[in-house]
Amino acid sequence: QVHLVESGGDLVQPGGSLRLSCTASGINFRLYAMKWYRQVPGNERELVATISSTGATNYTDSVKGRFTISRDNVRNRLTLQMNSLKPEDTAVYSCHTFAFGRNFWGRGTQVTVSS
Repeated sequence: QVHLVESGGDLVQPGGSLRLSCTASGINFRLYAMKWYRQVPGNERELVATISSTGATNYTDSVKGRFTISRDNVRNRLTLQMNSLKPEDTAVYSCHTFAFGRNFWGRGTQVTVSS
């Protein structure tokens, strides 16, 4: 069974930083591309960042230069370093992978950017 568990969400002031983590189990982590999504209630889920099995990264335009996705294949951990946070970054952030022919999501972690 594949499990993805996120942590690190919090309330932070504009301009602040947070580091999100996602720990994976049930898969050979190093073989799979991983993604971070975010969702605001009432809106569609938005793809934020992707990291391939080889470490290639891609970001949505609104977070380029502020967010960094990385992976630790020893600890089976995906991270998202978020700097210069803006109120519009407020959302539930979830990690994702596609394995064994299906999508897997974590439950998410809430990030709130507010003064």
